[in-house]
Amino acid sequence: MAMNVFLYARVSTVRQAEADLSIPDQLNRMREWCRDQGHTVLGEYVEPGASATDEKRPEFQKMMANATRKDSDIQAIIVHSRSRFFRDLYGALHHERLLKRAGITVISITQPTTDDATGEMVRNMLSMMDAYSSAENSKHTSRAMQENARRGFFNGSRAPFGYQVVDTDVTGHRGRKRKRLVIDEDESSVVRKIYQLYLHGHEGQAMGMKALVEHLNTQGVHMRGRPWRTQKLAQLLSDPTYRGEYFFNMRDSRTSKLRPESEWVRTSIDPIVDDETFDAVRRLREQRDPKTPGGSNNYRRMLGPTLLGGVIRCACCGTAMKLITGKGGRYRYYRCAQKERVSTKACLTPNLPMEGTDQLVLGHLAEKLLTPERVTTILKEWLKHRAQEYDKADAESKRLNRALQAADDGLNNLYQVIEQGAISLDSTLQGRINALRDKREKVLQELAMVQQERPSPQKLSPKQIEFACERLRNMLLDRDTGWGKQLLTALVTDIQVDPRTAKVRGSTAVLDELVTGMKTGTPIEVPSSVSDWRARLGSNQQPLPSEGSTLSIELRAQQNAF
Repeated sequence: MAMNVFLYARVSTVRQAEADLSIPDQLNRMREWCRDQGHTVLGEYVEPGASATDEKRPEFQKMMANATRKDSDIQAIIVHSRSRFFRDLYGALHHERLLKRAGITVISITQPTTDDATGEMVRNMLSMMDAYSSAENSKHTSRAMQENARRGFFNGSRAPFGYQVVDTDVTGHRGRKRKRLVIDEDESSVVRKIYQLYLHGHEGQAMGMKALVEHLNTQGVHMRGRPWRTQKLAQLLSDPTYRGEYFFNMRDSRTSKLRPESEWVRTSIDPIVDDETFDAVRRLREQRDPKTPGGSNNYRRMLGPTLLGGVIRCACCGTAMKLITGKGGRYRYYRCAQKERVSTKACLTPNLPMEGTDQLVLGHLAEKLLTPERVTTILKEWLKHRAQEYDKADAESKRLNRALQAADDGLNNLYQVIEQGAISLDSTLQGRINALRDKREKVLQELAMVQQERPSPQKLSPKQIEFACERLRNMLLDRDTGWGKQLLTALVTDIQVDPRTAKVRGSTAVLDELVTGMKTGTPIEVPSSVSDWRARLGSNQQPLPSEGSTLSIELRAQQNAF
């Protein structure tokens, strides 16, 4: 019986569509078959590069929609083989059921079946065999691609931004040249610029993700013709590819879920940014991320309208102190939040004029902390602590070097017996070699991490400490540039105030970093580890409250803190 039909042809990849004659052959055979059977072809749908294991195929969806319309007069869909329609049993059953409700059958010109129960069983068996064949092909393809990545070659078609794909002299499957990632000079300069802007800002102003995206797009610096978005920028600033570590097989191609790290394949490529820059950006992103433990307070403090906001707390009840205003905003005070939530009598700590308190804290930090004598005493204890950490890291480095040597010896022994012909290279031996390679790569990664985090032996001369203290004092008391806010945010972790005293605590590690970063002969500038901020100074010029005495500052010394 003659029918009105649609033709559907498919190959799995775009490369197959461009290089093979499969699609033209499928269409010619189906047209010839329809002509012999007397069928009328009302439409042809071609899928040049889509897997048949799911329904995410534009032409397939269009064909299904057109075939099942109420005004459709299609009686059958013709395919070369059932694997062209679907390679998944459940998917095939579901879509054939939808077509059957509309009075449409799926016919394979190379796998004819009857319309009875026996024919249905045969069709289901064919779909099961197609699903099994697809899973096996996927497994072998994945294994071959992982081995290709282990040898340093690139499997994808589109290189990460900053790189380009080039052919090598090595011939691979079906005579195709294997490919590698190499640096694209034009794009890599943009990557380096982005890292530097994020680290150091632009014209003295720090730049977060949104500000950096706006700056790049305004300057006409695009990502391969498209404007930058914060998501792409965040990905670029966190991708280890740019430090020379490209990872293959990180995500499941079907679910997009991250695979276990043990399944990743690492390929070394030429880096665009050095390790120091990459790690500095990573630390800065953690500091700026409100979701990062410890980063949230610093983030809010840098954006807050007060110098001590987010760090000043009431010593009497432990509650944070917040900004309040008086006389229509003419005066500003730090006030215990407990007084506002409960009552004015809930806490004995008085309201503190913001301007006077800010000056007092900055002045005492400059006069009592940032002196050569005080800094020398603090850093001596800190360097003792770092020396202990250095010894631990050195011991761990020696252990990993021994493990690396053992893995190298194992591989060399296997290679030697294979070269001598004592044993042949079979799948079991190849698995052993791959396991040793994976172990070696893991040890190398751990060793790199230990060496990177190992504190280097450090000595600070009295001249450098004196120079650094002078510079830091000048920056702390600078009322024009806002550097005082930046240094305070970096140095101070907690200020507890009661009616008579204020106790200031801070990080010795940051103090060490600031002093070390201040080199003699360099201009005054904000260290790159301290984010840019402009302090908004209060207008209150009233004196501090005097309840029998003047508020004083006490610098608290703790382990790893000043």
